[in-house]
Amino acid sequence: MPTPLTTEAIRSAPKVLLHDHLDGGLRPQTVIELAAACGYQGLPTTDPVALGDWFRDNANSGSLVRYLEGFAHTCGVMQDEAALVRVAAEAVQDLAADGVVYAEIRYAPELFTDQGLSLEQAVEAVQEGFRQGEAASGNRIRVGTLLCAMRQNDGWQRIADLVVRYRDAGVVGFDIAGPELGFPATRELSAFEYLRRQNAHFTIHAGEADGPESIHQAVQYCGAERLGHGVRLVEDIEDGEVGHLAAYVRDRRIALEMCPTSNVQTGAVPSLAEHPVKRLADLGFRITINTDNRLMSDCTVTGELESVVTQFGFGWDDLRGFAVNAAKAAFLPLDERRALIQDVLEPGYAALAK
Repeated sequence: MPTPLTTEAIRSAPKVLLHDHLDGGLRPQTVIELAAACGYQGLPTTDPVALGDWFRDNANSGSLVRYLEGFAHTCGVMQDEAALVRVAAEAVQDLAADGVVYAEIRYAPELFTDQGLSLEQAVEAVQEGFRQGEAASGNRIRVGTLLCAMRQNDGWQRIADLVVRYRDAGVVGFDIAGPELGFPATRELSAFEYLRRQNAHFTIHAGEADGPESIHQAVQYCGAERLGHGVRLVEDIEDGEVGHLAAYVRDRRIALEMCPTSNVQTGAVPSLAEHPVKRLADLGFRITINTDNRLMSDCTVTGELESVVTQFGFGWDDLRGFAVNAAKAAFLPLDERRALIQDVLEPGYAALAK
């Protein structure tokens, strides 16, 4: 008999995470302690339980302004090397405890330079934290780094340069984050052209706050290998008829980095019941399940998987499929992706599903 799909069973399953923001996943206690250490005065409370509730309530408020307030606080306490090392190390340990065996964690280095850190110092501090977190977790998890440029700011090329410069030190790819609507991925097309010439990987946030046109630009103009969220691709599917853009994304196996709780909170979908994850999975799209911002959304990978199991009736074969999809889309060499699937994921899910 298959193992029942309980919270603990799902937590024990090996998982692959592709979309997780470093500055959206701090422990509330860490935020409080870092604020005290650096003299940051802006926190709404210094009680860890109340602070966690505050972040969650902001995310659930339906107000993008309130949602973004949370990042002002987390980035406000992540302005020195020691803080970045600690936050990065704890992120890895928290994901390992949740059963994640491979994760790609992303952040925008420019957000950590307000107090004088250089972009390079920020990257090196985070990489050191990831190494410490992997070691503290008994090397049960491996982490790759995605560096983000902020869509509303200029200078994407600087971040693209960092991706190439640090790719032998654990940086596996590039992304653009921030406001999607009004700041198209084509604003600095040369950054993506440079990355392709350098044989570097990149994903692009698209199809969250804007519709299929944003996805079209990300895929056809920029050459995105994956789509951050991509939930609004469903707008190119009507009465079961898959449009040309959606068909291209499906046929090319461009992975969709879906984050169910966050997608509801940001208004990308009206409710979990109306989330297109099941519909898209049934149509053969390469679906992956992710957290986005664990602190803001008060979520874990286990919780996200449990929510779609409860809502849509997914079983162990589906969860295995999500993990394998993510491993296939990971910015790792082919032999390492194969080993992750064959040696870790397949045996792990086989034991749970038999």
